[in-house]
Amino acid sequence: MGNSLLLLAPIGSVLALLFAAYLAYTVMKQSEGTEVMAKIAAAVRQGANAYLKRQYTGVAMFFAVMVVILTILAFQGYLTMFVPFAFLTGGFFSGLSGFIGMKIATSANARTANAARTSLNSGLRVAFSSGAVMGLVVVGLGLLDLSIWYYFLNWFFRALPDAQKIQNITSAMLTFGMGASSMALFARVGGGIFTKAADVGADLVGKVEAGIPEDDPRNPAVIADNVGDNVGDVAGMGADLYESYVGSIVSTSALAVAAGLGIDGVTVPMTMAAIGVLASIIGTFFVRSGEQAEQKVLLKALRRGTYVSGILIAVISYFLITAVLGPEKIGVYFAVLSGLLAGILIGFFTEYYTSDTYKPTQRLSSTSLTGPATIIIGGMSLGMLSTAIPVVIVGAAVLASFYLAGGAASFQMGLYGVGISAVGMLSTLGITLATDAYGPVADNAGGIAEMSHLDPIVRKRTDALDSLGNTTAATGKGFAIGSAALTALALIAAYKEEIELIVKKENLNFVFDLSIMNPTVLVGLFIGGMLPFLFAALTMEAVGRAAQSIVVEVRRQFREIKGLMEGKAQADYATCVDICTKGAQKEMILPALLAIIVPIAVGLVLGVNGVAGMLAGATVSGFVLAIMMANSGGAWDNAKKYIEAGNHGGKGSDSHKAAVVGDTVGDPFKDTSGPSINILIKLLSMVSIVFGSLILHNSLF
Repeated sequence: MGNSLLLLAPIGSVLALLFAAYLAYTVMKQSEGTEVMAKIAAAVRQGANAYLKRQYTGVAMFFAVMVVILTILAFQGYLTMFVPFAFLTGGFFSGLSGFIGMKIATSANARTANAARTSLNSGLRVAFSSGAVMGLVVVGLGLLDLSIWYYFLNWFFRALPDAQKIQNITSAMLTFGMGASSMALFARVGGGIFTKAADVGADLVGKVEAGIPEDDPRNPAVIADNVGDNVGDVAGMGADLYESYVGSIVSTSALAVAAGLGIDGVTVPMTMAAIGVLASIIGTFFVRSGEQAEQKVLLKALRRGTYVSGILIAVISYFLITAVLGPEKIGVYFAVLSGLLAGILIGFFTEYYTSDTYKPTQRLSSTSLTGPATIIIGGMSLGMLSTAIPVVIVGAAVLASFYLAGGAASFQMGLYGVGISAVGMLSTLGITLATDAYGPVADNAGGIAEMSHLDPIVRKRTDALDSLGNTTAATGKGFAIGSAALTALALIAAYKEEIELIVKKENLNFVFDLSIMNPTVLVGLFIGGMLPFLFAALTMEAVGRAAQSIVVEVRRQFREIKGLMEGKAQADYATCVDICTKGAQKEMILPALLAIIVPIAVGLVLGVNGVAGMLAGATVSGFVLAIMMANSGGAWDNAKKYIEAGNHGGKGSDSHKAAVVGDTVGDPFKDTSGPSINILIKLLSMVSIVFGSLILHNSLF
């Protein structure tokens, strides 16, 4: 049954891509509105295209160098010849998913603003449809990449016995996640630096110093800010979750072989992903709202779609697992449920700590009454406090999935359970990512409404959608970080299995000693625990340097362009876009290379035991730090919006200025460093797996 059900993976891929094309067609049919709206949207598109062209040119050079290195290692016998090609396809599809998402987002922004002139629901439908294109393209291309490699390798190893064949297939497929992870890190870090440099520069000079509204066309950085929303929060997020999605499936497939489940164990995650496509498509039809602009009403509309998808997965997975693995493996089904439930709970508690409809963010907004220092202290403490519940949730999900899948009787089955729970969490990615990617479109729509001087009711509707987008973006980041933690744990387990497979094949004299008292493991733990902090420091510093350039440029234009502040002259938007682009390209190199160089260096010095310690340390500290940064940033942002809604003095008050400073500090927290860390912890594992044989043969210890 396993082989026949595996056909659902390529079928699901085609279905996702076809439905994404249909949604893109429906979005593009909508009008962009007035000539001014179309002109602003074209400027945003032009800036986003210019940025991605320059980014992909730089990343292509990195990929060319890595392919040469991987090919040399393959000829020396450390890797199979498939790895360089798998590295390329993983990176290509990851980048392509982000690029397509960015293209539709930059085409949907003016169309959303124009639809909001008719009704709130019309605006929601256009923005959400564009987000759904992003979500479905990610799962569609992910399944396509997996299917191509599976069927090619199945043909290539056709002469081998079934057990050996599936082992070779999963071992080779595991390595192409490194390409996806590398592309995702460049996209996330580069896009994050761009968007926050523009945002921080625009806010500090425009809102705080000049006292002009957000998205005011007089602000020279306003177009760069809108461009940044797309290259960071759409293209970056798409590449990020593509990598999580593919990584969870291939790591679980590798663990299935170690657990003795063979082709049937590989069938379950691949088929679940295909079922998730159908569930996500059905869920999109349930996203509707009335004309009430309240957060709870709009959140209910989005939640309805994700809950319907989750219920469908929960029901169909039962029949899939009992049919493929047999009724005696029913525990694997409960492991899936634990992952699904963990994803929902992490999303809910992230929303609780970051949405201004709940007390934590409302309390944070009140600290602005005593100035910027107190709101910064309050936001930091809120972020730290918010880490406790997600850690408990992920810990409970790991224990539940391990033991429910049969970990007490078979350690390998327990690890398979952890992997399948990550697949369960990510199975509804098509619609979960849609609720996240819709946010930047709504944000851009609000900016276009402001710059085009549309009726105030339009801005009110787009602000409602934008505020909802802030909350869904925060919950999306929580979901991404939670799924990254489970995927990273599955990858660490897969790393151990791969090393043991190499040892067995080559008859090497090596046994894992992962005791905390082993000095190499302990040193590895310390290095791993430090890495996310070093990485966050580099990315925060990069945003600061790039933002300084924007601040200087915006001040210059305000000072030198006569009539700009009176609205009689036009700002030079292109210069700000160019500064952000150059700054992001330059600053993203060091943090991205860190994730590739460190695991190899640690491995060559401390050996595979030290690498295992490093992976564990990075996963633990990275998970906690990413949650803290994402939630602090989300709470600062929504505290500012809560004040702008008329609380604590409203717009222009001293408390509003303090909240803008807090939001400015939170920008790189939530949109650059925080979300990039979850890619870091997965890429470390992927690099360790790919270079495992090299480390085994050449380590100092």
